[in-house]
Amino acid sequence: MPGRISLLGFWFAAWCFAATAAVPSLPAATLSGAESLRAAIDDLSTTFGAGYGRAGEFLRRLDDLQSRAAKASGTEAQRIQAEYEQLRREALVANPLVSGQPILFIVRPQYRPDHHNTETMFQTGEINTASFEGGGAMKTIRFVPGGASAVETLVEVPRGIVRDPEVHFDGRKIVFALRRDRDDDYHLYEMSPGGKPVQLTFGSGVTDIDPIYLPTDEIVFTSTREPKYCMCNRHIMGNLFKMDADGANLHQIAHSTLHEGHAALLPDGRILYDRWEYVDRNFGNAQGVWTVNPDGTHPLVWYGNSTDSPGAVLDARPIPGTQAIVATLSSCHDRPWGALGILDRRRGVDDKPAVVRTWPDSAIDLVGRGNYDTFIQVRPKYEDPYPLSDKYFLCSRMTGEGERMGIYLLDVFGNEILLHVEGPGCYDPMPLAPRPRPPVIPSRTNLSEDEGVFVVADVYTGTGMERVARGSVKRLRVVESPEKRFWTGPAWDGGTGQQAPGMAWDDFNNKRILGTVPVEPDGSAHFTVPADTFVYFQLLDAQGRMVQSMRSGTIVRPGETTGCVGCHEGRNTTPPAPPKPGDLPLALRRAPSRLEPWYGPPRLFDYLAEVQPVFDKHCVRCHDFGQPAGDVLNLAGDHALIFNTSYIELRGKRFVNVVGAGPAPVQPPKSWGSHASVLAKVMLEGHAHREHDREVRLGPEDIDRVLTWIDINAPYYPDYASAYRDHLYGRAPLDPRQLDRLSRLVGIPLAERGAIAQVNFTRPALSPCLKRLDRADPRYGEALAIIEAGREALARRPAARLISPVELAQEAKYQALREAEAAARRAIARGEKRYQRP
Repeated sequence: MPGRISLLGFWFAAWCFAATAAVPSLPAATLSGAESLRAAIDDLSTTFGAGYGRAGEFLRRLDDLQSRAAKASGTEAQRIQAEYEQLRREALVANPLVSGQPILFIVRPQYRPDHHNTETMFQTGEINTASFEGGGAMKTIRFVPGGASAVETLVEVPRGIVRDPEVHFDGRKIVFALRRDRDDDYHLYEMSPGGKPVQLTFGSGVTDIDPIYLPTDEIVFTSTREPKYCMCNRHIMGNLFKMDADGANLHQIAHSTLHEGHAALLPDGRILYDRWEYVDRNFGNAQGVWTVNPDGTHPLVWYGNSTDSPGAVLDARPIPGTQAIVATLSSCHDRPWGALGILDRRRGVDDKPAVVRTWPDSAIDLVGRGNYDTFIQVRPKYEDPYPLSDKYFLCSRMTGEGERMGIYLLDVFGNEILLHVEGPGCYDPMPLAPRPRPPVIPSRTNLSEDEGVFVVADVYTGTGMERVARGSVKRLRVVESPEKRFWTGPAWDGGTGQQAPGMAWDDFNNKRILGTVPVEPDGSAHFTVPADTFVYFQLLDAQGRMVQSMRSGTIVRPGETTGCVGCHEGRNTTPPAPPKPGDLPLALRRAPSRLEPWYGPPRLFDYLAEVQPVFDKHCVRCHDFGQPAGDVLNLAGDHALIFNTSYIELRGKRFVNVVGAGPAPVQPPKSWGSHASVLAKVMLEGHAHREHDREVRLGPEDIDRVLTWIDINAPYYPDYASAYRDHLYGRAPLDPRQLDRLSRLVGIPLAERGAIAQVNFTRPALSPCLKRLDRADPRYGEALAIIEAGREALARRPAARLISPVELAQEAKYQALREAEAAARRAIARGEKRYQRP
């Protein structure tokens, strides 16, 4: 059929790096958008020729209507406008890309509002399961030019939801996610139009969504089969997984610590997807578009990893015949909708330069302005873009009836028409037709191995690194940012978002130092890294102090060798030519370095175990309660409501300068960390004590422990596990009743952030809150007894300990799912098939 041939032609166009919104309504007699319609008719006639055979008729009718409209008014003008709207629909629906094949779409309610745009799963057993609302179907519609449309139902689930369809390359089958009711979870199914759904994935308390076909007919999708939670709240996250066409050998290919979703296939065979992750940065501006090979190798940011607004770039798809994409420009705290945008990476990888145009057109002025939630204000809302060509697009858009969404056709000439709406709303429109199969990218992994190799060509290449003296970077530190497996009720907010439980003063991450490797004089490094581990790198000088730090993460797959040009280099750059043709960077002339451990095996960084002993050994003699030096800076290890005294003092009095959950842009070298901290300067230069007539000088290891703590962003707790899930900040040993009673006794609202140092569980009598009471006052004795009860609780159950029955069950589920995934990897390595079925 001509329409199908034309659609394939557009998709087969070369992938090369390559526009106004709907014109506002004017008075009826002016035929609003007539020139936009004329431009589309001319383009369709030129593009499709006989395949768009009524072009001449449409143009004659348009000329006639414009001529009549120029003289008409009143009732006649309204009649002409109605004829024009009919012509407009006929001419645009006659587009062979629309009428040449059925259009697949989903009927369902809009997802209920929740914490974040990723929160549409409402998985069983999780915090927001009750928000699931069923009543959905998957259907097709065939638009008959000049006639009635025909709708056919493929799947209907009265109490469930169908979502995320993807049509196979041959146009003969569909993979999709389906959930039958609230007690079920989303799993993947496949069917042929007219056939019955066949279930491909199984499991209780896991979610499988967003499937796509690979050129090999394998399926990549998002799944919660490595259970983890967003670090800034309590919601389940997903990662990219892959399986055979029949559901066998289901295994994880991507390992961001938060969420990876809305995968699409690029014409060169790579996967385009949106990824949410934040390392030492704010939660709201860290959800951009990435690419990765189908085996999970070589993840790269495509756009938006350092962009404040939009707060999320979702549902990206490649535009045929270009190297641009169309995507939803959304917000952090919203549903996965917003504006639509065309982005061209040649123009930039962040902010407004890359945005070619938007729908609505006014939304382009919001790019790079405001914050991660700026796009909440966009009206009307759009989502689910699907490019039919480089000029015509399907999408879901608000119809003007509240939040009800319909299927719309957009074009770059300014036309925007509602094609279809029914039920609670319509989503995910796409042609049910063949499309080209991209080339297969051979796998670069060996799943029988447990590490990979990373290469950095030149650490002095990148943002701000030209100001760093060559030869001054001596080592590279590899740090793991682990996932969050547990959450608590009450949260600590250090001014940067909810930590549930509290983890650090103003950051969400815990850390594990894996080790360091040498950097060669030419700036190159070549080293092994544990496979499938979410890591970031830091550059260290001769004193072991951080010069620059990644604030995003990467992984290397088993058996993979990968690398980068430099540190925060431009993403459109290539490695510089070596000084002499054929010369390799120095690090590549030898075997890869092994990670040298940091004072013992890799472990979760614990402030109380790694840093506080240094202060206890050298500082607390003077810097303690009741000492003059302690009034300036108290370095005692006494446990307060969430952190200990020294940590509160160092952070609250700004003796350390760290980025925390900082801004999106890349920070200049040495702008934070030990190079910018008062504490580091004092420790390195020595510290004279007049009261004790002595100079305090620390040994190299003690200094390094403190400097390293500062440079990895001053974490406190080693783990998200909590012995006090329902207590203040998920850390305080006093239950809510005890805390409320103590607050009343001392007259201080202890649940407020400013009161975190008011209670001392190590030496209860030194609690600052007790100074408000006379020792003879009965309230003093009762208050002291409550604090002493907290001390006893901490002695029995330290705050960061995995003992809660809820968390023990979460950990058991995690380990069971990890073992199932490991078994699939072993089967793949042996060339076998392994299924995860009931």
